[in-house]
Amino acid sequence: MPDNNPQPVFQIQRVYLKGLSLDQPNSPAIFLEEASPAVAVAISTHAVKQAEGIFESTVSVTVTANIQDKVAFVVEAKQAGVFEIRNMPADQLDPVLGIGCPTILYPYLRANVADAMTRSGFPPVHLSEINFQMFYQQRQKELALQPG
Repeated sequence: MPDNNPQPVFQIQRVYLKGLSLDQPNSPAIFLEEASPAVAVAISTHAVKQAEGIFESTVSVTVTANIQDKVAFVVEAKQAGVFEIRNMPADQLDPVLGIGCPTILYPYLRANVADAMTRSGFPPVHLSEINFQMFYQQRQKELALQPG
């Protein structure tokens, strides 16, 4: 007898570094500056259906450090994963893609950014923990306020 109520499936198929770039436009002179850098961080998430039940989720970060009016470095990184998500109620799929998947990917992204910074000659940038549930809810509010 066929199962009319199949169990939800959520599996990580693969986690990978999709992109990483580092720019140090003012090196080596910037290493001689004594002031501490001002660091700005921008994070975004994105999910795309690849096939039936298969989704790619990506967490992107841009870290920009300025010392006075000079750019010390800019790091852009994209950590991605392929997830199998099946038999998920429609109203739960978007939160899984917007909260669950980024929560899994973010520690990998943090480690890759810290490693890139160490290898660049700068002290490592340790990205703060993110509550992706709050991040998701804020994004939903912003989308609701957009016209059209």
